[in-house]
Amino acid sequence: MERVRKNRQLSGAERQRLLVEVARLYGSGASIRAIAEATGRGYGTVQRMLREAEVEPRRRGGAHGARG
Repeated sequence: MERVRKNRQLSGAERQRLLVEVARLYGSGASIRAIAEATGRGYGTVQRMLREAEVEPRRRGGAHGARG
């Protein structure tokens, strides 16, 4: 994943490509923090992009399985 300079506004096709990549990474199990680090974007930006891409958020707590 190519890092984009932080605080640089994205638009058009470039933003759409990043949106698809962020959704793909999250879908494959990457955390929001890891995606933010990999893409050079902020945590909140990644969250907004996931909402925009209509990605279902995971439950908090990581992959700990069922508790009980």
